Amino acid sequence: MIVTTTNTIEGHRITDYKGIVVGEAIMGANVVRDVFASITDIVGGRSGAYESKLQDARDTAMNELEARAAAMGANAVVGVDLDYEVVGQSMLMVSASGTAVVIE
Repeated sequence: MIVTTTNTIEGHRITDYKGIVVGEAIMGANVVRDVFASITDIVGGRSGAYESKLQDARDTAMNELEARAAAMGANAVVGVDLDYEVVGQSMLMVSASGTAVVIE
């Protein structure tokens, strides 16, 4: 399945629009990770623990998006947008949305 942020796919023609698809993932962080991230923030540098959790959430949201598009009979998703939100004090939500299409 081709998934792209663009509205067209070079070399392919969209023959059918199946509708909007969304994939979401909400991931929680634990207390130990929060403590180490706080230390990293104080001394500077990147927080590998949070970057890893963010990647997991993004992968989950994209996999869900692709699965929902396939269930609609699509073979591509165009116009994909990724949104990131903090829910509460220790939850991260990643939402991926786009338009499921059939291409040839």
